[in-house]
Amino acid sequence: MAKGVNKVFLLGNVGKDPEIRTTPGGMTVATFSLATADRAKDAQGNWADKTEWHNLVAFQRTAEIIRDYVKKGTQIFVEGKIQTRSWDDKESGQKKYRTEILINDLSLLGGGASGGRSEGGSSSSGGYSSSRSSSPAGVSAPSNDYTDQGITDEDIPF
Repeated sequence: MAKGVNKVFLLGNVGKDPEIRTTPGGMTVATFSLATADRAKDAQGNWADKTEWHNLVAFQRTAEIIRDYVKKGTQIFVEGKIQTRSWDDKESGQKKYRTEILINDLSLLGGGASGGRSEGGSSSSGGYSSSRSSSPAGVSAPSNDYTDQGITDEDIPF
């Protein structure tokens, strides 16, 4: 049987402050909701916004970044996969289901209602990206200007 694809890309705003917990094994887990909006014409031909709510879960370093930089209203872009969990409700005995997005990659785009966080005096919008490695998006690797190899401006042919 062919391998399937389970990949999700979401761009939206956080619905409420993330819930952060730590497992007995010491793993940090963040759970929160994300609102995405779609605009379509209704039966009368008027444009109407439809909001869809998504349950998101992040682990380890990504969860720590969410803890430190994400709050209600923050605009984020996530890449992840869909997972549905099921369990038996202790009170009613009924089978319960919850569909979640497990975050693989997170980019902070904006601060939401507060207009973003100020990072080092600039008015950046958070500026962090987490792709399992969680290096700051606004900080790139040092450019290689070859000064340590003795190359000067005279060596450049233009």
